[in-house]
Amino acid sequence: MALEIVVTPEGGKRIDARFLGFTVHTDQSVEGGGEGSAPEPFMYFLASLATCAGIYVVGFCQARDIPTAGIRLVQSHTFDEKTGSLARVKLDIEVPPGFPEKYVKALERVAAKCTVKRTIESPPAFDIEAKIRA
Repeated sequence: MALEIVVTPEGGKRIDARFLGFTVHTDQSVEGGGEGSAPEPFMYFLASLATCAGIYVVGFCQARDIPTAGIRLVQSHTFDEKTGSLARVKLDIEVPPGFPEKYVKALERVAAKCTVKRTIESPPAFDIEAKIRA
């Protein structure tokens, strides 16, 4: 069965997405005409990159009984000045003192396996259709 995400307007610029028993609230910034009551959808997209990589890093460490306390992933972004489009994503994986040196570079390789990143690198086709609901 395919995952279904149902999105509904909730007043103003607030939009909710419901799936798998969860509700994700979004809004636009005050500057963007919203109330700033929740992150903008694009911010969730950016956070999904870092959190996905985080899942892979944590899984790698757990498989080797390496404590994850003190690990941080810090993501920064560069935007194209002309188009405003996302141009580059930089992800720094910071590990605490005492982290096994032999695994530091391996964290880069495992974070690169993130499903969100791989989907962006090989994007899906989009089919968008508007229709009157029966």
